[in-house]
Amino acid sequence: MRIALFSDIHANLPALQAFFQHVDQQNIDAWYCLGDLVGYAPWPNEVVQEIRKRKIPTIAGNYDVGVGLNSDDCGCAYKTDEDRANGAKSIAFTNANIGKEERKFLRQLPQHIHFDIPFTDGSKRMLLVHGSPRKVNEYLFEDREEKSLIRIFEQSQCDVMCFGHTHIPYHRNLVSDEKTYHAINLGSLGKPKDGDPRGGYVILDLDVTLPYSDQNSFKVEFQRFEYPVDEAAAAIRQTELPDVFAQKLLEAH
Repeated sequence: MRIALFSDIHANLPALQAFFQHVDQQNIDAWYCLGDLVGYAPWPNEVVQEIRKRKIPTIAGNYDVGVGLNSDDCGCAYKTDEDRANGAKSIAFTNANIGKEERKFLRQLPQHIHFDIPFTDGSKRMLLVHGSPRKVNEYLFEDREEKSLIRIFEQSQCDVMCFGHTHIPYHRNLVSDEKTYHAINLGSLGKPKDGDPRGGYVILDLDVTLPYSDQNSFKVEFQRFEYPVDEAAAAIRQTELPDVFAQKLLEAH
């Protein structure tokens, strides 16, 4: 079973189109979007329409919640006054340009998706969230203290947790009381912050004919793909969006 997971498109239509071309070659069985379809780039409606057209199971990101409610707060943790001012321009632009049906779609997205994977030594619960199970805009960075992450797994009663929001991909194996947990950050499809401007997503390659305890039963593939970043940046500069968003795409920070 091969499952494609992606997150944080942020209205970047060229990246989403390139993703579809890339993932079509990966022989996947299912796919899921973990939110933040909109914000920071000029194509919020087109991105929502593409997700709806393909009927991709999708959860709400913090930006989707803000725009769905026509709020001026995207739930982002900006560090400087300049970032906050630019962020205010971004959500104002998105709210001004989002269509009625697209806003309704964002407003109705669920917060979580969960399902069980039937390995030979018992089913394991997979939980898909945007930030964390506790809060849509909680940042789970890779350096989160191990016992804190394990507590989140225990409270959520899941074995595998996939999430985004930080825009920086990683996979951590955690072991507690002979239980193994997988924490998987997908990175970002349309606005990476790890220094690599290529779009990113994850494929889980699961062999359910094996026990979950077998390391070959669970493989995490971090995928990267090229897309016309220069064109996306140029399109941002042609709008009233701050030019710094274009530069952030080019530099992936």
